[in-house]
Amino acid sequence: MNPGLARFSVNQMTVKQLSLPELADACARLGIGNVGLWREPVRAYGVEATAKLVRDAGLTVTTLCRGGFLTATGPAERAGALADNRAAIEEAAALGTDTLVLVSGGLPAPSKDLRGARERIADVLAVLAPYAAERGVRLAIEPLHPMYAADRCVVSTLTQALDLAERFPADQVGVTVDTYHIWWDDQAPAQIARAGAAGRIHTFQLADWTTPLPEGVLNGRGQIGDGAIDMREWKGYVESAGYTGPIEVELFNEELWARDGREVLAETAERFLAHVI
Repeated sequence: MNPGLARFSVNQMTVKQLSLPELADACARLGIGNVGLWREPVRAYGVEATAKLVRDAGLTVTTLCRGGFLTATGPAERAGALADNRAAIEEAAALGTDTLVLVSGGLPAPSKDLRGARERIADVLAVLAPYAAERGVRLAIEPLHPMYAADRCVVSTLTQALDLAERFPADQVGVTVDTYHIWWDDQAPAQIARAGAAGRIHTFQLADWTTPLPEGVLNGRGQIGDGAIDMREWKGYVESAGYTGPIEVELFNEELWARDGREVLAETAERFLAHVI
C-alpha cells in the first residue's frame, strides 16, 4: 500500500458504476484499504455477502450511508423511519463499521417549521442512539448545504448538528464533517474545534465545489482539485481538532459515473495524494 493512501477511503458512491466485487478488486490493485458503503447496493448484493467480501479483501468499512430522514410528523411515518434506521444500524454492525451517517431529512410538506423539524430529529435520536450504542455503532449527523434544507436536510451547519449531538453521549452521536457542505461557513472551523474537543468528529469527507451546479444540484460534487475548496486547509482543521481517522472521498458526479470506474478510482487516489496529503 502507498503510505500516502493509508487514511484514504473511497466512498462507494464515487464509483457507483463498479459492482461491489469490482470495487473490492480495484481497491486491492491500487493498494486502497478503506471503503465507505451505501445501503442500497449493499442490500442488493446481500449484507452478509458484502461483509464477507470486504473482509476477504482486507478492506475496512469506514462508514455506512445512510440513515436519517427523521423529520416526519405522522405516527406511521415516524414508526417507519425508526424501523428503517434500526435496520441501518444492524447493517452497519454486520459490515463491521462503527459509523452510520445520518442525513436528517427535509421539511415535510406543507410545514415551514425548521425549528420544529430539528426538534423531531432529537426526539428520534433519543430512541436510536442507545439502540446503536448497544450494537457498537455511532450516529454521525451530517449537515448538508442550505440548498438542501427543504427536501433533504434541515440541519445545514455544524453548529446545528452539534447542538443536536450534544444532547447525547459523544460515543453515541457525533457529526460528519464534509467539505462540500460546510466550506462556505466562516463558523465551521470553530465548530470543528468544538466537535473535536468533545470527541464528536465521527467521519471526515471530501468533495470539491465546482460551478455551475447541475440541474437538480444533487450530483454536483466535484473531483478533488477541480473546484474552490482548499482541501489541505480543511484537513488541517480536523487534525488540529484531534481527528486522525480515515478521510473519505464521496463524489456525486454524472460525468465521473459515465467514465470507467477503475480509472476514476485511480484518479481519485492520485488527487487525494496531490491535494490532501
